[in-house]
Amino acid sequence: MKKPEQMALIMSIVERGSGSKLVKLYRKNQISTHLRCEGQGTATSEILDILGLGGSEKDIILSITTRAAARVLLDKLDDELRGAAPGRGIAFTMPLTAISGLVAAYINLKTKVESEASEAMENQPKNSMILVTVNQGYTETVMETARKAGARGGTIIRGRWAGDESFAQSSGITTLQEEKELIFIVAPTEIRNRIMDAVSKAHGLRTEAGAMVTSIGVEQLVRLG
Repeated sequence: MKKPEQMALIMSIVERGSGSKLVKLYRKNQISTHLRCEGQGTATSEILDILGLGGSEKDIILSITTRAAARVLLDKLDDELRGAAPGRGIAFTMPLTAISGLVAAYINLKTKVESEASEAMENQPKNSMILVTVNQGYTETVMETARKAGARGGTIIRGRWAGDESFAQSSGITTLQEEKELIFIVAPTEIRNRIMDAVSKAHGLRTEAGAMVTSIGVEQLVRLG
């Protein structure tokens, strides 16, 4: 029996208005399952210029595919497709540990890229995505702390708390607001813990900001545009 394909999430952050064109480019390269969101960049204008990320309004594309197809796409974006992506930004991949069987079957049907014999990846990824969930209105304060710890910028999307209220009661949290902002920060793994510790100590769950901090390893990262 053929071993099931391992899945990955590609997260692409590009200038506002470029998302639809990027999806078309991905579809031509066998990446067909996407979710499009709108976000707000937090990097200063100087950092945006240094990173080549353009304006602060962002389109965020979340794409699910096989790890093999994700690797092929990012390799192409870093080589033969360099400059083909509309707008400037970044794209990076993260491994998925599980996925709905129906979604996996559809993706495998649409994807012709075969996995290589070896799926071995580096034990310690070079980059990590730090996800900070914070009460609305505290984003700039949290990002200032993150920058002092080495972060160069982040991307924000709005959300709402949908968890059990007993979580706040049992954890001694008094400022668990419904309106949330999610900050995505991609940083070198070597400074990941420093950023996370700084944000947690200054703006953790028992503060007015109510920040919850997690991270996910990034397998590949390329600059777009």
